Amino acid sequence: MMHRPHVLAAAMDRRRLLAMGAAAGLGAALLPRLARAAESPELLPRVRALLARWTGPGKFPGMIGSLGLPGQEPEYVLSGSEGFADGDAMRADSLFRIYSMTKPITAMAAMNLIAEGRLSLDQPLHEILPAYRHMQVQDSYDGSITALHEAPSAITLRELMTHTSGIGYTIVQKGPIKTLMEDKGLIPGQISRLKVPGIFSGEPAHSLAAFADRLATVPLVADPGTRWSYSMGLDLMGRVIEVASGQPFDRYLAETIFEPAGMTSTWFQVPKAEAHRLTTNYAALGQGLVPIDEGATSIFLDPPPFPFGGAGLVSSPRDYDRFLRLLAQLGTIDGTRVLAEEAVRTGTSNLLPTGVAGPVTNGNPSGFGAGGRVGMGAEGGIYGWAGAAGTVAMVDMARGLRSQLFVQFMPPNASELLPEFQSALKADVTALLEKS
Repeated sequence: MMHRPHVLAAAMDRRRLLAMGAAAGLGAALLPRLARAAESPELLPRVRALLARWTGPGKFPGMIGSLGLPGQEPEYVLSGSEGFADGDAMRADSLFRIYSMTKPITAMAAMNLIAEGRLSLDQPLHEILPAYRHMQVQDSYDGSITALHEAPSAITLRELMTHTSGIGYTIVQKGPIKTLMEDKGLIPGQISRLKVPGIFSGEPAHSLAAFADRLATVPLVADPGTRWSYSMGLDLMGRVIEVASGQPFDRYLAETIFEPAGMTSTWFQVPKAEAHRLTTNYAALGQGLVPIDEGATSIFLDPPPFPFGGAGLVSSPRDYDRFLRLLAQLGTIDGTRVLAEEAVRTGTSNLLPTGVAGPVTNGNPSGFGAGGRVGMGAEGGIYGWAGAAGTVAMVDMARGLRSQLFVQFMPPNASELLPEFQSALKADVTALLEKS
């Protein structure tokens, strides 16, 4: 079932848009163009057509796209239902497993502690967690776990945030290092009550402190500061935040970000009273989708073994847009300062160590900031990341725009939906910016 967006029903207040855009640091020449674009009856015609095409029998039960202009509520494109066996229509407050879109939230919480002077970006990790003082490194990436050498430098917090620490990842590594991590319970996430082979296989450690202590005994897969390799660095950052703040990690996020930002539907454990809002997650098998975690019986209704700072949150499109809007507005939302401006400016910039190349996305090289990809060249100003079940979110810090796609299937590269969404979104945004 398709729905008309409930926002932009009336023309935006042009002066308010200009003021909010100025606060977000937008160029004066761009602001009038966005103000005129805001008066358009629809911002996302191509995205709307794309989502309609991908929703229905033999495709996906439903999904949500959104685009937000500076200082404004987003336009949502709501398509279909929360599951093939769940007739509830998709809504902006439907709940989704956002997996690695947790990472930017964790990293920005750490950036705020840095801005407050309680941590520093290039601080050695062992000053907070002494077990990481003397680390061993594999002589060859994913090779032997006995042919090792001493790490030539200490892991820093910068490296934790940018996946350049040398710490491995059970969903990335292969061979004996993967087996070792799984045997030690270094399982930084959950999928289903079913035994699903592959991602997050194994029995996880049952506290964040235990996770951190065990991870310190595992060899690094690369020398710190020399290679971008997707990692459990942001899960470990949760423990750093606990020690630095003196609060449990999940409580620190709730009190520092979620509550003041008005993110009322973002949790590591979904309250049972909210289970009716939780979408179904599917595994893509062949040409079909098999339900692996239904909302009514979801594993996310139970307390997690520990709060997974890299992949543990459930959130809604409404809530995550508020996080993106918080970044676009340099740490403030609805007149409340939530994050320090310095934390946002630095965290959304390229933080990679000198000489280290970031990930290549859709053929485009990129930098990396605090838990998220940073665009380069024509994509300058873009910051964001995606999740293992098909969610993706970005903020354009140069223009104050933010965009999202929420859907639930694993792995997210099992179809062409995500690249097609990126193309449709780019076309819609380009059309907005070309309006006069």
